[in-house]
Amino acid sequence: MRIWDWIRKQPWRSAGISVAALLAILATPVLLAEPRLDRTWVDNLAHMPNVRLSPGAFALDHVADWSYTSEGPTKRDVITFANTFDDLRNVWFMVEPQPGGEYAAHTLILFEFGGDRMVGLTVEARLEQGETYDAVAGAFNRYELSYIWATARELLTRRVTFLDKDVYVYPLQLNEIQKRSFLRLLLEGTIDVSTHPRFYNTITSNCTNELAKVAGLGWHYSWVLTGYSPQRLYELKLIPGEAFESAKRDALIKTEIASWNHLPSRDFDKALLAELRRRHGT
Repeated sequence: MRIWDWIRKQPWRSAGISVAALLAILATPVLLAEPRLDRTWVDNLAHMPNVRLSPGAFALDHVADWSYTSEGPTKRDVITFANTFDDLRNVWFMVEPQPGGEYAAHTLILFEFGGDRMVGLTVEARLEQGETYDAVAGAFNRYELSYIWATARELLTRRVTFLDKDVYVYPLQLNEIQKRSFLRLLLEGTIDVSTHPRFYNTITSNCTNELAKVAGLGWHYSWVLTGYSPQRLYELKLIPGEAFESAKRDALIKTEIASWNHLPSRDFDKALLAELRRRHGT
């Protein structure tokens, strides 16, 4: 009876204690969860590549080079991609807007090398078979983090041909030291994530802020509301152009990607880079 008397006399304080207790109960599974590498993953996120690094070169085993129609993947090829850091030419930032508002987008990075070769990195919530992505759940240790390397053809045609999404590809203005350091740090990050599992987090470890942290850009809301990330990069003078609107217009490349869907990876890279050079003069 004493407890009920206290509750009746102090309803607001008792309500606050009840809410705190409920939050503690709900948070316990999140706090106790441990990330793992051995779950039954969806096919396109099942393999993070083996990375081999030396002072001047790198190699990536199990780089995805899938082919797509509007119905889904038709071939699930993988390749080994190897190159030197000195051969790195340009870095490109891809943005795939998501339904629901301009604040949401998936982003990834493409690296261009001599001989018109490209390879890309997408940072993803690593889904298990039967799972679908949910941004709210992604803030509560629902998914592991994955660093997936793939050909430009795989990354772009998946989004245009299979998912029917718009794709924007922006040039990044980086000096030679910045380009090589960015690539090396992402390769080292891939090694770390593929051997020491971490949780994806919608707020702190998503597709964009994982890249921003490696680049040393500091916190900004656009690393969370990722659809605004290209405008932030433009403000930082990392995306060139007289105005952001014209830079965005020049970056939209969905129609061209759709027309190259039949090309093998090497020819796709050449076609893509020829178009990007035509637009941006890189």
